[in-house]
Amino acid sequence: MASDSIDEIIELFLFDRVRSICRKQGICLTERDKCLAQIEKIFETELLKEYCNWVTLHYEYELIPKYSRDYLLNKEISDYDFVTDATPTEIEKFLNVDSTFKKFGVVKLKYMGKHIDIATLRMENDYIDNRHPSKITFVKDIFLDYKRRDFTINCIYIDYKYNVIDPTNMGVNDLKNKILRFIKPIEISIAEDPLRILRAFRFKEQYNLTFVGNEEEILFKHKDLLNKINKQKILEERSKYKKVGGKKYDELFK
Repeated sequence: MASDSIDEIIELFLFDRVRSICRKQGICLTERDKCLAQIEKIFETELLKEYCNWVTLHYEYELIPKYSRDYLLNKEISDYDFVTDATPTEIEKFLNVDSTFKKFGVVKLKYMGKHIDIATLRMENDYIDNRHPSKITFVKDIFLDYKRRDFTINCIYIDYKYNVIDPTNMGVNDLKNKILRFIKPIEISIAEDPLRILRAFRFKEQYNLTFVGNEEEILFKHKDLLNKINKQKILEERSKYKKVGGKKYDELFK
């Protein structure tokens, strides 16, 4: 299967492209829900055959987590995340990707001005440098993959038919009720990756969320863990925090 066919499939996941295809088919759409209602019809086109070829090769993919989160909140979507059971090496056979982070199970693709991350479903163990796991095991089960993630709202998956998969059974409700909940016990989670301290406060302000309990107190108590993080990562989080208008926790991002 040619790589440009796979590119077309990825393009199909992009909302503006779905709307464009609908219009070309003479379907008048004024609301996003009406547009998404036509997805099934679109997948009856020749593109469906290409997608089926992909699945026949035992590779499947879903959308996560930023796309899922912003899609459910009806927010504008700029960048896209995919997870797949195809390994980075297998993905390279079909797509011209940036494989810089291949050893961590992630490849990157830029297509039609969109930034797309494609991550292989995986389990991670022993975060020896407070950021990266010492061991990665590729898996084929979302219910194993989600356990490595940070918050319930960040492990909501959406498949190609826009079915929502919520492994924790809390993510969608937490998003609806504006709750920020760690998947693992908070002290274990931030010890694995201290950058989650900053991410927690960024998401809290960006989406006007509240913690479940005394997480804010615990995060401040362990803020010294941030000294173990590469300063460039801190600056990147600071930029994201400023971009969403964050102010309340500004001192942590310095």
